[in-house]
Amino acid sequence: MPPSSGTGEPAQPAPSRLQRTLESPMVQRAITGLILINAAVLGLETSARTMAEIGSLLHLADRIIVAVFVLEILAKLWVYRGRFFKDPWNIFDFAVVAVSLAPGTAAFSVLRALRILRVLRLISVVPSMRKVVQALLQAIPGMGSIAALLGLLYYVFSVMATKLFSAAFPEWFGTLGASAYSLFQIMTLESWSMGIVRPVMEVYPYAWAFFVPFILVTSFAVLNLFIAIIVNAMQSQHDAERDEALELITQQSHGDAMRLEDDLKALRQEITQIRKLLDRQAP
Repeated sequence: MPPSSGTGEPAQPAPSRLQRTLESPMVQRAITGLILINAAVLGLETSARTMAEIGSLLHLADRIIVAVFVLEILAKLWVYRGRFFKDPWNIFDFAVVAVSLAPGTAAFSVLRALRILRVLRLISVVPSMRKVVQALLQAIPGMGSIAALLGLLYYVFSVMATKLFSAAFPEWFGTLGASAYSLFQIMTLESWSMGIVRPVMEVYPYAWAFFVPFILVTSFAVLNLFIAIIVNAMQSQHDAERDEALELITQQSHGDAMRLEDDLKALRQEITQIRKLLDRQAP
């Protein structure tokens, strides 16, 4: 029978020495440093002058770093075994490192260009970045509804813009696709006034009555809903982590209280036995 943890559940086996080493802060900081160094190396490889001077050194550094990453993944596979693939971040690290091992032949030249994805391992290593990504993933269902609403508004405004302005400005509003792209530029507020709206208003003076409501609805209303959903998801994740920490503290306090109670019972029993012994020895 496995030993009890004091709460009625079997205790988890103690982590091995290799697992403690992999999970130690020193190793995590070392992996983070290697990721940053690798990012700098991959950036330097884009410079022809740098490659001409120290290209062989950069290639050597890249191979050494990849070898360290491969050894880390193999060590985790050995330690966690089947549990390794239950963690999405482990799968992410495994895929990123696997891409790094693609051969450099012409058929795999695209995969070789994806080596820069190794820098994204920084997300799985740094807890704060990992929390942001998890919050974004949790916000996807809500963001899908907002995206559908935004798409509906785009379609309505694109059809209206095509019918209103296509005759005088076919390059911007001649087709439904051209209108959608022009409205996207307007929504991003990139040269929307001098580049598109003011020239249109020279032909259609009341065109502002179309573009101003579009900007207010899309840029200042709908897009802010995306931010609200993401912030709400991050707050929910923070609350969940806080509740989990409080529950863990409560369980630990309960376990400490139970152990203290057991110690007090044992102490009472010893005192009782000592008293009985003294009573027997008394004249």
